[in-house]
Amino acid sequence: MVAGFLLAILPLIATPGASLALLMARGPRRAGPVVAGTVTGIYTHALLAVLGLSAVVLQSSQAFLLVRVAGAVYLVGLGLWTWRAPRPPAEPSSPERPAFRQALLGNVLNPKAASIYLTLVPQFVDPRHALAPQILVLATAHALLITAWLGGWTAILARAGRAIRSGRWASAIRRSAAAVLVYLGVRTLAA
Repeated sequence: MVAGFLLAILPLIATPGASLALLMARGPRRAGPVVAGTVTGIYTHALLAVLGLSAVVLQSSQAFLLVRVAGAVYLVGLGLWTWRAPRPPAEPSSPERPAFRQALLGNVLNPKAASIYLTLVPQFVDPRHALAPQILVLATAHALLITAWLGGWTAILARAGRAIRSGRWASAIRRSAAAVLVYLGVRTLAA
């Protein structure tokens, strides 16, 4: 059950998305809040699936459209904010709540993330057993896989070190990440 689920979601995780764009914009020293926000978003989707709210949104075209538009607007806004934001200092001086919140909202409002719990998860649960524990196991496996994926990218960014932190490269990476966020928002809206 878990291995099949992980194989099914691996291509979705490997496709660059909001979490990777945020990680690249924030840099390896601020990866923790981005990963934590993304994982919290995964568990939020799992909870909504257990409560049946995901199915309600899927069945209501108006509710799904509202979530899709909210997600698209959020991603475009986050991309524009990232584009215009000044370069972050080398060492964070305050708690990274905005990074956590940005990653959480980026995941919760992401139709791709929601679709995992709307369409894939039901294929990997056994209706003869309690639903909540099965979804929790799948969400935990999902969380571990996305943590490993983002952790790998964090290691790559950290190894690139000085080149990335130099003003020119840092700005280019941040602006590329911002462009990806805007693109994802526009693509979500157009879908």
